Amino acid sequence: MKTSSLLFACFVLLLSATAAQASADVQRGQYLAMAGDCAACHTSRHGQPFAGGSVVPTPFGAIPAPNLTPDRETGLGDWSADDFYRAMHSGVAHDGTSLYPAFPFTSYTKVTRADTDAIFAYLRSLPAVRSADTPNTLRWPYRMRSLMSAWRTLYFDEGEYATDPKRSAAWNRGAYLVQGLGHCNECHARRNSFGAMVQEPFLAGGIVPVQNWYAPDLSMGPHGGLAGWTEADVVALLKTGRSAKGTASGPMADVVMRSTQHLSDDDLEAMATYLKSLPDREPQRQRESAVGARDLALRGQKVYAQQCAECHADNGRGKGDAYPPLDGNVSVTDPTGINAIRVVLSGGFAPVTKDNPRPYSMPPFTQKLTDDDVAAVVTYIRQAWSNKAAAVSPADVRAYRSTPGG
Repeated sequence: MKTSSLLFACFVLLLSATAAQASADVQRGQYLAMAGDCAACHTSRHGQPFAGGSVVPTPFGAIPAPNLTPDRETGLGDWSADDFYRAMHSGVAHDGTSLYPAFPFTSYTKVTRADTDAIFAYLRSLPAVRSADTPNTLRWPYRMRSLMSAWRTLYFDEGEYATDPKRSAAWNRGAYLVQGLGHCNECHARRNSFGAMVQEPFLAGGIVPVQNWYAPDLSMGPHGGLAGWTEADVVALLKTGRSAKGTASGPMADVVMRSTQHLSDDDLEAMATYLKSLPDREPQRQRESAVGARDLALRGQKVYAQQCAECHADNGRGKGDAYPPLDGNVSVTDPTGINAIRVVLSGGFAPVTKDNPRPYSMPPFTQKLTDDDVAAVVTYIRQAWSNKAAAVSPADVRAYRSTPGG
């Protein structure tokens, strides 16, 4: 009897330890899924979490984001942990078909097996939701999955993140998050005509396909997109959506709201440490200013005094936490001028975060200002104070006045 009781007690302890480990894996997987911003694509507006239903727009057509809940018919119910790892690591579905790179396996390949197992455990813990199958609308020949083998040969380097022993633990953690789960290069890079990221220089900035926002260069060194930023500025933006250097807008606002605000301070600081180490950039050659740019800027100065100075101040330094600075603001001085044009036209809010629950808004001026006025004021703020960016034209404004994308 004593032996039986002892065996039973050991069995109970083993079950308890297994259950505790499973619970810990699920909690860790939930955190990692937020770090990867998985819900952004795999949860439709007003839909069930991770049940799919949204589409990912690409220049080649729209691709539906699949259901990640454990439904056996329309989700991951028949997937194993091995299947999930292969999808993340190799970009291959459980039935052997190649996944399109709208799913960023090109970055997720760096995620460790332990982390993909934790994410899979979290997804398996969700309620199973049956969702309708939505076909993609890719144009021919891009819908032909057989072409993916050639694309992968040319543009996909498979492999988990390898720790650099010459770097600190914080730097390696930051590199792992930025390069892998955070998949920052998927937006902050130019793409070639086949939709592949231009990897060199790394995180050098680019236009987000279809959404038409400019994701800036992330180097903090001289001539980098974040030149003059400190690591504390980076952490503040990722945690609250605002910093002394500017406010998150467009797609980045959604990233902060859904993902980075939920990360630990240690992970945010690690990401900032890694970004701080990116190499210095060569001075960018600005595009030539439009004819009459000087007159345009003088006109823009008057528009600024009438419409903008009350919030952003005469010196362009903003007002406290309420209104961001425009002097030295990367959203103002990006190489294209897209972000400043779109914010002036459409306005918007900084992301709602736990540390900034009631952000101040930027009113839209699309009805109040003409294309000439918008071009003038954007040209002025891109060339005033310490800013030295190229002018924009009324034609640039017309191109983005009705551009979709958030």
